[in-house]
Amino acid sequence: MSSSCVMEVDGSQSYVDILLSNDADRWMDSIVQVKNTVIGNNKQKTNVIVQGIIPRLLQWMMDDNVPLSLKVECSVVLGSLSKGTEANIASLVDAGCVPVLLAAKRLPNYDLKYVEACLRCLRTVFLSPCAPKGYIFEQDSAIIPHLINVLPKSACTQECITTIFANCCKTSEHQNILCSNGAIEALAPLLKSNIYKVQMPTLRCFSVMCYQNEEVAKAIANYGGNKKETVPEMLVRLRNRDKTSEMQMAAAKCLTYLYRGGALSASDPIIMLKTLPTLIRMCKKDRTLEENVEGAETLAYLIEVNSELQKVASISDHLIRTLSEYLKYTNVQQISSSQTMQKKDINWGNELKQAAFKAFASLGANDEDIRKKIIDTENLIEHIINGMDSDDVKVQAAAVRCLHSLSRSVQQLRTTFQDHALWKPLLKMLQNGPEEVLRVASSTLCNLMLEFSPSKEHIDNVMSGYGDQIMQAVVFILEGEHSVDIKEQALCILGHIADGKSAKDFIMGNEDVLRKLINYMVHSNEKVQLAAVYCIGNLVWNDDEGKGSAERQARLRDLGVQKSLHQLSTTTSGDLQQRVKVALQQFS
Repeated sequence: MSSSCVMEVDGSQSYVDILLSNDADRWMDSIVQVKNTVIGNNKQKTNVIVQGIIPRLLQWMMDDNVPLSLKVECSVVLGSLSKGTEANIASLVDAGCVPVLLAAKRLPNYDLKYVEACLRCLRTVFLSPCAPKGYIFEQDSAIIPHLINVLPKSACTQECITTIFANCCKTSEHQNILCSNGAIEALAPLLKSNIYKVQMPTLRCFSVMCYQNEEVAKAIANYGGNKKETVPEMLVRLRNRDKTSEMQMAAAKCLTYLYRGGALSASDPIIMLKTLPTLIRMCKKDRTLEENVEGAETLAYLIEVNSELQKVASISDHLIRTLSEYLKYTNVQQISSSQTMQKKDINWGNELKQAAFKAFASLGANDEDIRKKIIDTENLIEHIINGMDSDDVKVQAAAVRCLHSLSRSVQQLRTTFQDHALWKPLLKMLQNGPEEVLRVASSTLCNLMLEFSPSKEHIDNVMSGYGDQIMQAVVFILEGEHSVDIKEQALCILGHIADGKSAKDFIMGNEDVLRKLINYMVHSNEKVQLAAVYCIGNLVWNDDEGKGSAERQARLRDLGVQKSLHQLSTTTSGDLQQRVKVALQQFS
């Protein structure tokens, strides 16, 4: 039977036709029929949308003369349509359903059934990537306080509103708006709810509120004080092993964000003895794929800036070996979940790789012994090289971040790294990579070229094999519209090249690069100036044999370098002035 026939009444007029007509006596029966027809049927959802039902339903919801019972059915049908395809949700959004649904539930004297129906539809819409997630914060300052006022009405309103907040809070401004409107006080009691569907979005809401927001993180951590159980104490209970794995993960993530927001210390038992072990446990094979990925990513963030956490993590529960298994992932059967089944289009191999690279980068950030354990992982460097060549930007960025962390190792630079072709993918990233990987890639190249190398000959050898490509990559960065940090790293690479014996000829033979160096000497940013003067200082250094330095000095003097240095010597202070002074001494 065709979709159009299903919608027909008396063989001629469809239910949607009746809804679009002026036959008010038949509207209620017809909308109930439409509701029953579209439930669980994406084809019928699309069919009624194409016939123009959404504007009609929204029109009735805005009309004060339409009976409440009909408005309730309108909101229920919209909610059903929102559970269809992404295209269905886009149709709802494009038709303006969000402001209508938000306005409808704020009108006085509407019963709870209508409020809940509107909120259920909004919840589903805001779970979609196409939803206007900033709307509740930007369009109407009354929306947030109204939602918070509606929050305690029922378990349904609690579940829906916390889900909406968790999915719409994207900026520090959003976090601050929620905080200033009493969201912490409204949400904290929900952590003790005996309804799982309320607790989980509440946990996620607290996480997004305190992420990288010191003020909000401290407000959340301090709520309750001595009078009642604090939020961190409630979160610790929710990450106990008698809770679901999903809840343990969510609670540990929230505690991680509170710690990184400055609300808890690394030495606090809540972090060292509760949160850290929970995240390490999430990386094990007995967890779902999404918990493996989320666990490793959150662990990387937790330990990123604290060497003690890094040391404890590195010796806990065979973590490094566990993470190394991520890099070998194929379509091996793992514990499944409803979420995993809904995310079949995700490349789990890539997700696991980037998560492992991030965790390795954080583990090896400060300790040489930990770096050695990581590098001893089977085929790690090959995995990193393949990761830098990946088409997935997340994998690229995580792989180069891992390499950057490991490249801080003096010993490994002199041994392991010499035996692998790390230069090719690294240079490719510098020339073709996205903005988010350029800074780390250029910084890694600095480390590989000189930072810990045993002699100026590690540089001459590199330039003899990759000189043209390296210079091309550096010029590409210096000429592009890149951030100051990225350009500083490119100038540092030139500085390292200028410290080689024969490698400096690559710079002296390129007048375009020389003129760029001179321009960056007088840049408005002092870090960029320091890097440029560092390179100039290496080019004019007087420690080589023959006439090389004299010829370079003469060339640079003709280009106005000495004059620029004299001008800088009277207008600068601190590190830059000292570096200028040393460079000028070489000319004399």
